[in-house]
Amino acid sequence: MKWRKGPLTIIRYRIEWLGLKILLTLVRLMPIDAASAIMGWFWRHLAPFNRRHKRALANLQAAYPEKTLAECQAIARDMWENLGRVTAETILLDRVTSDRARFTFDLEKARRQIDGVGCVVVSMHSGNWEVTALGGIVAGHQPAGVYQATKNPYSDREIFRLRQSLYPGGLFAKSHDTARRILSIVRSRGMFSFLADLRDIRGPKVPFFGRPAYATTFPATIARGNRLPLIITRVVRERGVKFRIEAKPLDYPITGDRRADVEEATRMIHRQFEEWIREYPSQWMWIHRKWG
Repeated sequence: MKWRKGPLTIIRYRIEWLGLKILLTLVRLMPIDAASAIMGWFWRHLAPFNRRHKRALANLQAAYPEKTLAECQAIARDMWENLGRVTAETILLDRVTSDRARFTFDLEKARRQIDGVGCVVVSMHSGNWEVTALGGIVAGHQPAGVYQATKNPYSDREIFRLRQSLYPGGLFAKSHDTARRILSIVRSRGMFSFLADLRDIRGPKVPFFGRPAYATTFPATIARGNRLPLIITRVVRERGVKFRIEAKPLDYPITGDRRADVEEATRMIHRQFEEWIREYPSQWMWIHRKWG
């Protein structure tokens, strides 16, 4: 291992990893639908005591000034249930994604643009974002992805194993070397997938629910710099553990000003995200520090 930690930190990491292993074992003993429903119930009733609940409420009230506090509370509780379900479904990701009867796909508009070429795919933390890459596989690609590694290397290894099968093109932790790998993949007619709704203080602020919000320009930079299709996609939870995966091309500008093009493409991505989130507000992760 390339990391060095003191003995107390290593012990703490080991204890956290053991707790994760116990959770994984218990959840994997249950049927998919039962595990998702039970975890969703616990998160709905316990997570509102978490300090992040206040952040979710503050974000909701700012995004929906016309809604009452009770209405925002209801959305937040539904959000927590969805996140609980996502947790269980991630632990069972191999079994969920192998059951194609749980999925419907709306990919034709995107498929016509990505046949035979590399592409950049952006999505958001909504529905169950962990299954997003299945759309790329169904469309005939071998998607690659990037993820944020956790501080605990033992737990990180377990989480990586859960996700790995959905990224036959490779799943890479964020790093300076990863940027070079991304360029190599998309230039070789590969597909690379990003979650593009996270806060990135290095990027510009774009309009998002009526307020300026930090946004990453990295996906738009890769697409615009290489004249590649930029595909925007979402996962909608239809009921229980059943999902609809949608994808469509984003017609971003290509002018003589590359920086302006990238920033406009980033604004376009967030306009679409906002439109989709307003359709299913309880399926998006309102605990982000997107505006702060």
